[in-house]
Amino acid sequence: MNVKEELQKLNVGGEEFQLNCIAVNPKTIRAVMINEIVPANAADDFYGGTEAAYLSTTIPLFQKAGIQVNSIQDILDRGVYITNAVKMPKTESTIAKESIAKSLPYLERELSLFPNVKVIMLMGDVAKKAFNMISRKETGKNAVPGLSTYKLRSSAIFYNGIRIIPSYIMTGRNLLIEKSKFEMASEDIAAMYKLISK
Repeated sequence: MNVKEELQKLNVGGEEFQLNCIAVNPKTIRAVMINEIVPANAADDFYGGTEAAYLSTTIPLFQKAGIQVNSIQDILDRGVYITNAVKMPKTESTIAKESIAKSLPYLERELSLFPNVKVIMLMGDVAKKAFNMISRKETGKNAVPGLSTYKLRSSAIFYNGIRIIPSYIMTGRNLLIEKSKFEMASEDIAAMYKLISK
């Protein structure tokens, strides 16, 4: 299954969405990691190529978590699919709620493509907001409490039987500087991998 081809069937009006053009066996995916937003240059996204900027922090996070990967294909082969909550690059310094809402149909459809998911990781506040928008639409309430990520990390949060792990943003050069967030995100990835490896 090509993810982009599946998502293009939605045909949500007029916007230029960046969708993951990657072939995946949906039954092998046991975890989905939702990052915040696509980069301005599609070549920098997770599936943009070996030199993709997003991989420059993602691969070290997995390695720090004790998961030996060297490419996005290695990550997929371990049953982990990575995507972005917002499918259009940001035009301002912050990500508007409207941008999240416009991309939401794609994210919802994307999550529905993987029937064997045990864990969804929310990598950053935008991912958390997007997921709560999905859960409010379905249940009328937030799946993830409105507490800081630091307080939520040790909580066992479930949504429709899937473990939800709120964590920190996984992209951007600042992540390699902010050692504590890098450390905590890698610990969360290790916890996720342990859950899907059972």
